[in-house]
Amino acid sequence: MYTRNQSYRGPSGPSRRPSQFRGRAASRFGNNRNQRGGGSRGGFRGEHLDPSRFVHKAVITETIEHFIPEHEFKDFQIDERLKQAIIAKGYTVPTPIQDRTIPYILKGSDVVGIANTGTGKTGAFLIPLINKVLSNKTENVLVVVPTRELALQIDQELKGFSKGMQIYSVCCVGGVSIGKQLSELRRQYNFIIGTPGRIKDLVNRNKIQLSRFKTIVLDESDRMLDMGFVNDMRFVVSLMPKERHTLFFSATVSSDIERLIKEFCKEPVRVSVKTGETAKNIDQDVVRVKGEAGKIDALHDLLNQKDFSKVLVFARTKHGAEKLSKELLKRGFKSESIHGNKTHSKRQQALGLFKESHIQILVATDVAARGLDIADVSHVINYDLPATYDDYVHRIGRTGRGNKRGKALTFIA
Repeated sequence: MYTRNQSYRGPSGPSRRPSQFRGRAASRFGNNRNQRGGGSRGGFRGEHLDPSRFVHKAVITETIEHFIPEHEFKDFQIDERLKQAIIAKGYTVPTPIQDRTIPYILKGSDVVGIANTGTGKTGAFLIPLINKVLSNKTENVLVVVPTRELALQIDQELKGFSKGMQIYSVCCVGGVSIGKQLSELRRQYNFIIGTPGRIKDLVNRNKIQLSRFKTIVLDESDRMLDMGFVNDMRFVVSLMPKERHTLFFSATVSSDIERLIKEFCKEPVRVSVKTGETAKNIDQDVVRVKGEAGKIDALHDLLNQKDFSKVLVFARTKHGAEKLSKELLKRGFKSESIHGNKTHSKRQQALGLFKESHIQILVATDVAARGLDIADVSHVINYDLPATYDDYVHRIGRTGRGNKRGKALTFIA
């Protein structure tokens, strides 16, 4: 735990955990959303947040370090062109989720994949589904995700894997002009990748005929549930053929998720490579601050340290994210923000600058950052407390991707 006048020294530094954070937590996270979020301001209500759960020293587990895959990509029964594309991207050995799920997807089995964020889920479903389309160019695949940023990332990855194979996709997301999407839907395509609301809108306009789609991917289903998309998900699935191929991916499995699995999937193969609530290779700690002035000064001091090279900072509100980003700019830091009040193009521009390391800091709200896959994020800083522990897990999962080390700090007033 770090105070305003103590510099953060990373995992190798001395432990500054106060006595009240040692041992078993005095209180656990509840599920009562009517409890006041500890330390938050402005009447914000959420789970009671026990700071001891934000403290965890990174440990790379044996299962991750010494995972022995059953396959190499060249072993999979896939089109030779796709194998060459995978090799060209520099991939030889699949990640655990890819190693376990790709053979079942190739067989046509329904699959429920449970895995932490940053484990290669996108490749796990794209590789076998591209192969399915290469085998039959009349195949149509629907990929449903919670956010437009994630949809765009999957679309880019699809294009990377299928370059030169005459496989076409349409990205159908809200927050941007529908005209371009309507135009693209009039042309030939094999994949539609989109968000539930926009897909439903296009179905209602008779621009997408879901009866033609025999394969669906529901990615980050727990996030879609959290964001209130459950009825849109049901609407989409209800209009697809009863005999379909369903792939269901989630980082968590609640009773609500179990109901959706039962509703959407037929005798699914379950593959779980989840290693725990939060990635064990993320070093987690808290920073004690005194009020709002103390928060911004503590953040300033941290960002001046050499190893804080690519930092994702989470704010609670859209206004707060924008205000914080502007304050950091005034203080001489290269900073941008993403939140719901920004246009799609401005959000993509900010993301691009951060991904390419042209800026040091990206300030984001929870919804704006859902599903982001950004390489080499050195630190996640929870400037404002998350509403729930699930949100905390999601936030810090933006660092420590795959087998890399990551660091997460949470400000506690």
